[in-house]
Amino acid sequence: MSDGRVVILDRDGTVVVDRGYLSDPAGLDFLPDAPPGLQLLHSQGYRLVVITNQSGVGRGLFALERVEAMNRRLHDMFEEVGARLAGIYVCPHAPAANCTCRKPAQGLMLRAAAELNFDPSTSVVVGDKASDIEFGRHAGARTILISAPKSAAADSERSCDPDFIAADLLVAARWIVTAPTA
Repeated sequence: MSDGRVVILDRDGTVVVDRGYLSDPAGLDFLPDAPPGLQLLHSQGYRLVVITNQSGVGRGLFALERVEAMNRRLHDMFEEVGARLAGIYVCPHAPAANCTCRKPAQGLMLRAAAELNFDPSTSVVVGDKASDIEFGRHAGARTILISAPKSAAADSERSCDPDFIAADLLVAARWIVTAPTA
């Protein structure tokens, strides 16, 4: 296996503003502290990978081509802030499909690990939902929950027991580069 310095990022609510079933690349906007967080991770040699559930395709709200256009825009956005995106992996299925790629299932983690040559258990998974933390736990990875400190939703999400809770991606990135690995 290759260097384990891989950070797996959820897309909506972690890296970009969560706009629901967004299908227009022009609507992708970084969360305020995402660019410096991505820059820090990139500068420290971490490979950045996005793994995201995009059930709008499976629900018939938009075509897979729209997701591919969004992915191209996200690649460009990473480049524009001086961070390289190693890969984007998308589950397009609706939750009822019971596929093996929808987080927290491990299908996309295993695919990313095979294609990018890393051990999932040495990665860090960063997301804003309990399913992201469960996804990371299933892989044996360290996990970080992006969570607003004073919301009822945040309280319920915290029950998923992440390794660290961060207010935003910059705080998460600082923890990743300074926390000792287990």
